[in-house]
Order: sequence, then C-alpha cells, then structure tokens
Amino acid sequence: MDGNAAAVRLAEGASLREAFDTADPAAWTALDAGTRVLTRAPGEYAWRSVWEQTDSGRLLVKVLGRERRLLPRGVRLTASQLALGLCHRDGRVRQSALERVGEHPELLPLVVVRCADWVPQVRDRARERLAELLDAAGAARLIPLILRVGRRGRGDFAADLATALLSRAPREILEPLCRHTDRAVRRYAHRLVIAGRLLSPAELARAAARDDDTVVQDLCADAALAAVVAEGPRDDVLEPLLAARNPRARAAGVTALRRAGMPERAAGFLGDRAGRVRACARYVVRQYGGDPAAWYRERCAGAEVSPGVVSGLAECGERGDAGVLWALTSHPVAAVRARAVAGLRSLDVSDVARFRALLDDPDPGVVREATVALVPSARSLDAEWLLGRLAAERARAVRVSAFRLLHEHSGLVRLRAAVALIDDPDDKLRHAARQAVQHWHPTADVPHGVAEVGELLDRGRELFSEYVLRRRKWEAGLPA
Repeated sequence: MDGNAAAVRLAEGASLREAFDTADPAAWTALDAGTRVLTRAPGEYAWRSVWEQTDSGRLLVKVLGRERRLLPRGVRLTASQLALGLCHRDGRVRQSALERVGEHPELLPLVVVRCADWVPQVRDRARERLAELLDAAGAARLIPLILRVGRRGRGDFAADLATALLSRAPREILEPLCRHTDRAVRRYAHRLVIAGRLLSPAELARAAARDDDTVVQDLCADAALAAVVAEGPRDDVLEPLLAARNPRARAAGVTALRRAGMPERAAGFLGDRAGRVRACARYVVRQYGGDPAAWYRERCAGAEVSPGVVSGLAECGERGDAGVLWALTSHPVAAVRARAVAGLRSLDVSDVARFRALLDDPDPGVVREATVALVPSARSLDAEWLLGRLAAERARAVRVSAFRLLHEHSGLVRLRAAVALIDDPDDKLRHAARQAVQHWHPTADVPHGVAEVGELLDRGRELFSEYVLRRRKWEAGLPA
C-alpha cells in the first residue's frame, strides 16, 4: 500500500475507510511511515500547497509552527486529523495525539504502532493508553497488526498484553482466529486454544487435517495424539488424521497406530504417495515384526502397481531389487516409470546405455529422472548426438535434457550448446542459454587460439559489452 497517498487523502478530508483499507494491518504501518515522510520540514515537498488548503492541513501547519507543537485541546479533531497527529514525525505531536485517542476508538491500531515508538516518552504513554483501552475482543480484532508490530524492536508489549487478555478469553472469541486467513494468526490462536484446552482432541484432529499450514498441522496433531496416549485409541481422532490430504497429519495418524496396536492398518499406508507417510508406516510395521521390503516386492510383481509402492521399494530395498525396477521402466503408467527410474538412481545403479534409452520416453517426468541419473556420466555421452537433440522440432523435455547434459561437457561443447539456443523461441531455454554464454570462461580443456571460440562469441556479441567480449577472447588466446 502507498502510505504517502493515504496520508494525503486523510489531509484532504477523506475518512479512514476512504483513505485506505483499515482491515489490512500492513496499511496502518504504511500510513505511519507515509505520514512521517510527508510531515518533514516545510518547503521540501510539492504537496505542501495542497496540504495547507485543507482543514487538516491548516490546523496542523498552524499548530506545528515553531512557537507551538502540541495539538490544541479546545478544537475537536476528526479521526483523520488525529490519525495524522499519531503518525507525525515530531514525537511531541504523537504524544499529544495519544491523549485524544479516546475520542476515536477506531484509531486503536495506531496506538499499537506507537507502543513500539522509538521515543521513550511516546512509547510509554502509548502502552499506558493501550492497557486502558484494549479488551479481549479488541485484542482479537487487532491481533494481525499486534503480531506484525511484535516483530519489531520494542514491539513485544502489545503482543504480551494481547496474550494475557486472550489466554483468559472464551472460546467464542478465539475460535474465529483459528480460521483466520493470516497463518501467523492461526498459529498464535491454535497455541492459545491448545494451552487452554478449549478444543477437544477430535476437533484438534480435524484442524490438523484441514489446515494447510505445516506448523498448525504439527501443533494440532501433536495435541490430539497426546490425548490418545492419555485416554487410549479414539476413532474420532485417528480417522480424521488418517484421511487427511496433507502428509504431515496422515503421518501423525499412522504413527499413532503403533500405540493403538493396529499394524494391519499401517500396512495400508506403505504405498502412500508421500515419503513421510511411507516411512512412518514402515516403522509401525517393523515394530510388530513385519517386513516392508517383502511387502513392496510382492506388490511390484503384481498386475497393479502404484507409484508410491515403487518408491517404497527403492527406499527400503537393496541393489538386488534393481531388476524389478528396470522391469517397471516400461510400465504403461508414466508415474510408475518415473518412480522406477528415480528408485534406480537412489539404489546407486549405473547403466548409462539403459538410462540413455529412457531419454526418449514420451513422459517428461521419466526424461527428467533419466537425465538426473546420467549427469555424473554426461561426458561419456556423444556430444554431437546431444547437440542434435536441441533441434526445435524435438519435445521440450528432450531439449532441456540435452542442454543440461551438454552443460556437463567440456567448455567448448558448453559454449556450442548455449550459443545454439540464444535466439530460441522457448523463453526459459533462451534465458538459460544466454546466461550460460555470459558466464562462460575458457576452461583448461579448451585449447588456446581455437578460432571456433571467437566465432561463437561473436554470435553472442549482443550479450557482452565490447570490453567484456575482448576480455573473453583474450582469455581464450584469441586476438581482440
């Protein structure tokens, strides 16, 4: 938000709601900064003539003269005028405005901002006023701004005061904060309701499954499972966690199955799409004497194989399982093929010829995984063959793969590949190629005086200044 523009609108007589979004905590801090800029020494800013033509401007220009610095007590100020006083760069004006803030409770957000003021007298008076005016409902309404200001130096007072008020607040006040759009507010609110035991274990489990913030997920899942430990297995706690979309909540629910004595349910999560959940499921199954690796081998040999099962075999299998994974690289499901290639890489299997064949797979995910597997052996691949795969008629995944593998070759090959793409129609490839040309320096494997280097650099002349181009050629042993 433009705090300067908001301050000018207030000076021109606009109401708070007309000048800026009063529901946005960032708007209040922006107004504070913007007003401070606009109330510097007279004559420095072009807006001064406009300011002085308004009621707010005439009043503040009058009272901010050399002979008098305080806001007049006999004049009733509008909320807009008082807001400008609360944000003024002169500390005496801000302190005087704090005495009048009771006339306009809607300016309490600026009192919160002043609680972190750099002037001790203003800061102390703001804290006294906030303690007088703030109640639990107001703290709940202002908590986004309070937490924002709390991150500043000297900003802890308002946060501590709000916590003291809200920790004694009823559930009706805190519950809406648990669904707030600001994740910092949701984290704060959930810590309070957990500490106050205002939500049941079932409600906490549903919150862990519903919320998209990982901190809230962990807070609620841990609190819900603590009740399971104390009271024994509860379906209304385990079921929401096990059915959650987010993997952290599912993993917490699967881990709780160990205490619940239900390893057979944990086995159903061995092929989960998330690695965290699969790891927790393997832990539970092993605690009851099961063999996850054998379970994975059996499923991978069956007719229906899921990507999670393939990844699970790679995570706990041995190099002897490579044969099973190689067979799955021709599976009709692209995700299964991609996981099989990634699994071979994690088992440290190196077969350049077979991985190279996978570079022509129709699925970009398979090509990407095969490329990563080939990077350590990239120099063993034929450079001319890779350069041919940069052609515009090739699939994008193939071209990206070829460029990445060529980048692992000698310095001259890297330059050839990059220059070939400096005018490519693909934005990302063109950008990567141009950066590669600009960052290129001759390496030890580039012979001095090779004319081709000069020709390639001249093709990318527009990417260099004349000085840098001459420098690159000089480094390559070519006449500038």
